[in-house]
Amino acid sequence: MRYEAPESVEGAVSLLAGGGPRGRVLAGGTDLLVQLRAGAIAPDLVVDIKRIGETREIREQDGSFVIGAAVTGAELGEHAKIKSTWPGVVEAAELIGSTQIQGRASLAGNLCNASPAADTVPALVAAAARCRIAGPKGMRRVAVEDVCTGPGQLSLGDGEFVVAFELPERPARSADAYLRFIPRTEMDIAVVGAGVNLSFDEEGRCTAARVALGAVAPIVILVEEAGAALLGTECGNAALDAMAAAARAACRPIDDKRGTAQYRTKVAGVLATRAARIAADRAREVG
Repeated sequence: MRYEAPESVEGAVSLLAGGGPRGRVLAGGTDLLVQLRAGAIAPDLVVDIKRIGETREIREQDGSFVIGAAVTGAELGEHAKIKSTWPGVVEAAELIGSTQIQGRASLAGNLCNASPAADTVPALVAAAARCRIAGPKGMRRVAVEDVCTGPGQLSLGDGEFVVAFELPERPARSADAYLRFIPRTEMDIAVVGAGVNLSFDEEGRCTAARVALGAVAPIVILVEEAGAALLGTECGNAALDAMAAAARAACRPIDDKRGTAQYRTKVAGVLATRAARIAADRAREVG
């Protein structure tokens, strides 16, 4: 196995494009290194992107945030502006593993591991985040929900890798929230995850809503019908019930040791409702 640590996006693209389908990107390594040690993967090439400046920085740009692919969960949690502007995204990132894992795990690694139960992905999808993806044909931007195509499968082409995430400019009276249910109190894989992002007008009516669910389908899903159920309402009980029903209807879970499909479907509605209440309360507080 060959290890490379380029210092430019172009250098990483060149290595990955020449390494063929067995090349892998190392951002935080909390998934990749475990898979290597377990013998689950045996890449010919590992490209460490942490020396590329763009992957290690958080910056504001035209009212939005750009978060590098190798920025850690711990660094996100210590960034006061992102934490206050996108609390749901940060609380999702802070649920990945232990304190030690937090010092390494990254948003890009969590996304590109392509687990349906990834914690940060529903929060990023709810936030309408986009990925900056570099490749042999240049840079392109892709909605987070379009990156994973199935468990362990990505839409990225040969030589492509995620450089950064873009969180859009935050409108007034807007907020997000993320919740998950796990069998244990800490460090477990989500049975269900729910991310909700809401905006309100001056009269308190919902003007925008995105609801995303994890661990209830082969990929994290954006439930447009659930968001639509909240539009034009004050997110009262009737609207939340309609939203929960739409969330449950979108579920396509499996039975496994963490929960049955029936249980996951029920919990999806409950968590989406709770996350929506938290997001609505936060939006009203920021005014």
